Amino acid sequence: MPIPLFLKARILVAATAMLALTACFGAPEVMKQSGGKRTATTTSTPQRPQITGAPSFTSAEAQQCAFDLKQAGVRFTPLPNQDHGGGCSSIDSVKLLDIGTPVTNLGPMTCPLARNFAAWARYAVKPAARQYFGTEVVKIETYGTYSCRNIYGGRSGRLSQHASSNAIDVAGFVLADGRRIMLDGGWKGDKASQDFLRALHKSACRRFGTVLSPDYNAAHYNHFHLDMSGNGYCR
Repeated sequence: MPIPLFLKARILVAATAMLALTACFGAPEVMKQSGGKRTATTTSTPQRPQITGAPSFTSAEAQQCAFDLKQAGVRFTPLPNQDHGGGCSSIDSVKLLDIGTPVTNLGPMTCPLARNFAAWARYAVKPAARQYFGTEVVKIETYGTYSCRNIYGGRSGRLSQHASSNAIDVAGFVLADGRRIMLDGGWKGDKASQDFLRALHKSACRRFGTVLSPDYNAAHYNHFHLDMSGNGYCR
């Protein structure tokens, strides 16, 4: 039996309405995927540091440094050479994974800095804690390593050694009995804390190119700055 004309017209109208309704509900996703302005739900890809053309750890000095870390039982991961822009870089740097004592906030460190820091923690920090407090250091707290910035407290406008992953700022030490011996407070605190921190400062001056303590300037009131530049500059 043929469909009446008036019924065909109603079916056509209903079908058209359904298509329009579907288009309305689908429009937001279509707009998200189309060109033009990004929506709030779109995540932009952050810029990454440029990897330089030269692979890391190719020089004899860098290879020897990596060998020294392995011989010392230090666990680490070599990092690719990176140009972060603005004169900042990470060349022949490593990520320390285990030096025998947990350390907070570690980022890229040049291999020589990592090697000397690991040795300082093992041969200076741990024995000094036993000597002055009769217990073990269970954590070294730092303010980090790499940071693309100028020298704090300086007027030269020169980049800090942190900008080349060649410095670390040590804030304090956590003992096995729960005590925290911090540069902020401990440097001028009780006698045991003062003696402990000054012993570490003296030993650091024999291992790092530059060592700055709270006595250097107000910008260093709460940490030791340790880097591999200079030639025994100790303040």
